[in-house]
Amino acid sequence: MTQSVSIADLMAQSGVAFGTSGARGLVSAMTDRVCFAYMAAFLQHLSAIGQFAPGVHVAIAGDLRPSSPRIMAACAAAVRHMGGEVDYCGFVPSPAVAAYGFAKAIPSLMVTGSHIPDDRNGIKFNRTDGEVLKPDELAIRAQSVYLPDLFDGAGMLKDAAPGEPLVDVATAYIARYVDFFGAQALAGLTLGIYEHSAVGRDILVALVEALGGKAVSLGRSERFIPVDTEAVRPEDQALALQWAAELGLDAILSTDGDSDRPLLADEQGVWMRGDVLGILSARALGIAAIATPVSCNSAVELSGLFTAVRRTRIGSPFVIEAMNGLTSEGQASVCGYEANGGFLLATPVEAEGCILGALPTRDAVLPILSVLVDARRQGVKLSALQAQLPERYTFSERLQNYPTAQSQALIAHLEQGEEAAILSRLTAMFGELAGEADGIDRTDGLRIHFAGGDIIHLRPSGNAPELRCYTESGSMERAASLNAQALALVRDYSVPA
Repeated sequence: MTQSVSIADLMAQSGVAFGTSGARGLVSAMTDRVCFAYMAAFLQHLSAIGQFAPGVHVAIAGDLRPSSPRIMAACAAAVRHMGGEVDYCGFVPSPAVAAYGFAKAIPSLMVTGSHIPDDRNGIKFNRTDGEVLKPDELAIRAQSVYLPDLFDGAGMLKDAAPGEPLVDVATAYIARYVDFFGAQALAGLTLGIYEHSAVGRDILVALVEALGGKAVSLGRSERFIPVDTEAVRPEDQALALQWAAELGLDAILSTDGDSDRPLLADEQGVWMRGDVLGILSARALGIAAIATPVSCNSAVELSGLFTAVRRTRIGSPFVIEAMNGLTSEGQASVCGYEANGGFLLATPVEAEGCILGALPTRDAVLPILSVLVDARRQGVKLSALQAQLPERYTFSERLQNYPTAQSQALIAHLEQGEEAAILSRLTAMFGELAGEADGIDRTDGLRIHFAGGDIIHLRPSGNAPELRCYTESGSMERAASLNAQALALVRDYSVPA
């Protein structure tokens, strides 16, 4: 017996909804039935636009969360039910399975919750030609699907899914970068690999060694650790400083859980900000035009390195839409990057006769390698490379367990009325921290510019019950202290009834 289910209703009932990048929710809510339905809706949408039909292969991969194998199996069951063939890619980075799908012009997906705790997970969908964008998400949400009688009362598959042969996508992903940068690109460098529970940890080691560097494995964990590249944990900051001091490393490399967001520490063990890494990567690759979210460091404009900078809302779908716009305008080379360090290559780039193909999805490997290779070429340390940019520093943190409705109510209160009234209210609230508020940007959340040059940006997270705070100032110490003070003020602030 089949049952028709509205995806919009299922999202409302389960709480598993589209965030800044893919569908996310509590593992307890992501039953096999829910995941099967979302996968079927995705394939129905692709069928309507000519990208899926019976017999088409669909690539599936996942991160190292305990719940990922089960969700991957539920998605695979939906593919088979819809008449497709499963390419089971195992546990590999999000950009590796995406690159495989784009190269073969087949749909793909990654089961991952990225950097959020492992009581949550998610599904990130890719079309045959790029990431699912916001119009696709709306179309998926509007689907109704027929669910077969495969599930028990708890919404779990009654029968175990058949095993799938493993499709190797890691080899091509590694070759992509070795072929471009060359087998001696990292020769002479000793690089720590902070492995934790990142799905790409073994690939990072293999890449460093294939490029001529010495890889030192550090901090491997069999328990899932939610590493957020925008808000690095104090213990990870301390570990990097310790490793750099004790081991004489040229840099420390890491990623988030699904290895699409990089972490790179300099020779002193100081983690670089993702948006600074993005600027340095774009410069190293000779990029002309950039798409980047409104929360990212303003040094990209101040540097004068790029012919165009397009600011967007936060989330890779918005960055991709802006990259597509820049490409259609005729920009010769286009990339995007985010505050989390994820780097998206919209157009091919060429260096010394070698061409690196476009990969318009978040990638952690390209920004790490391009900056390391550039520093080695210049004969400077990473700290010196970073010092070549204008002195603007960003910092981000979040209030955890801060309900989305509470975040939205706060923002709505702060931006009531005409601009003069808003600025007066913001000056009253933050004036002791940053002085007079003299401008706002509502591209995504509420970004407040102050007369002294400081910036405070408040935004509800799209993936978790958190309020994000981004700050920018003329020194790292000031950006960090401003962030802590702003979050403390917001935490204790009561929105008038």
